[in-house]
Parts: sequence; C-alpha cells; structure tokens
Amino acid sequence: MPKMKTNRAAAKRFRISGTGRVRRPKSGGNHGMQEKSRKRLRRLRNNDMVSKAFQKRIKLMLPYG
Repeated sequence: MPKMKTNRAAAKRFRISGTGRVRRPKSGGNHGMQEKSRKRLRRLRNNDMVSKAFQKRIKLMLPYG
C-alpha cells in the first residue's frame, strides 16, 4: 500500500496537540505591528484551537499528525 500524502499547506498551518485537538496560530500577527497595541500583540502570540466542526477536515489533510 503506498504512503498517504500530507497536505503541505495544512502541515504549515496546523499541529495536532497531545490530546488530539488541532492547534492553529491566531491571524493578524505577520505585519503592521506598529498600529496594533501591545496588549493585542501579546494575545496574538498564543496559539488557538480549531473549532470542533473543522477538526475532522483538517485531520484528513494531516494523516500522520
């Protein structure tokens, strides 16, 4: 049986946590930092979890995650 291919776009954006949930970075943390408050930038550093509705789809794209 051939190996399954991982969707590379998904692999760069999502990681599977130890409990099996899907982690994702928060949006808006790449550029334009001067306009954003320090409080907002601190919040953007932390990872977020993907909602339960999307978890199944993302896990299909990450077969070995």
